[in-house]
Amino acid sequence: MTIAPAGAFTAPGPPAAAAASVPGPILFARYAFGPNRLGYCGPDDAAELFGQATGGGELPALCRLAQQFEGAYPYLELIARANGIADPLDARVVEAYWLGNDLVARVRPADLDGSLDFRFRRRVRGDGWRWLADKPAAGALPVHAFHVLDVFPRLGLLRSGALDDVVNTIDSCRIRWGRVLERDGDWLVVAAVPMALAEGKLALMPPRVETVRGWQDGRGFLADAKSGDVVSLHWDWACDLLDARRLGQLQRWTERELGIANQTI
Repeated sequence: MTIAPAGAFTAPGPPAAAAASVPGPILFARYAFGPNRLGYCGPDDAAELFGQATGGGELPALCRLAQQFEGAYPYLELIARANGIADPLDARVVEAYWLGNDLVARVRPADLDGSLDFRFRRRVRGDGWRWLADKPAAGALPVHAFHVLDVFPRLGLLRSGALDDVVNTIDSCRIRWGRVLERDGDWLVVAAVPMALAEGKLALMPPRVETVRGWQDGRGFLADAKSGDVVSLHWDWACDLLDARRLGQLQRWTERELGIANQTI
């Protein structure tokens, strides 16, 4: 199945320099806030997480909060260890997990396999563990797209409701990308690339218009966003401006993990 051409649109270059200067703990918080505010993961302290991520950040406090994300933080530790990086919240490691980069590729299949076994084997029912246990050998790596597309469903999501709702939930949870069409107060109207079932497999579709939150009472994770910018999205929040390099990484790793997930759908 071919990926819709809209899944590979390009982004302008300038925002990368600003993003690269964001400390890793703050960058982590910006991507983690969307699901945290909905109560899906991390500590019950979304207000502090938001305040730290938008107010300059007290790094020790952010580190404490990040360590309470039981889904994400062990992946950061795995990536950091594989690359000889002491701090799991190093900005390069944080980018590797949420968007994908070369650091992820250095995690050995055996190390990911051991981590999955320790964390999830007792929580996966029936044949789900057999399918999940085979993923490292199939090429899966500890990027967020892998967790959303392969781990999340095996932990019971696919048994919890109608199939359409399941796919929509997975799509909201993955890191998406969208081009800004306009700003409306604290909201952004974007053309975002969705995921859906097509011929029984997950696939990226042509962009659709949706409205996401960029700010709350004027505070958010984007200094500004104008028509034509490309932003990363997690649930209903815009997390970051993407330049061509990081957009390309997110697209490539998403498509890669989609292919691996589709082997067992």
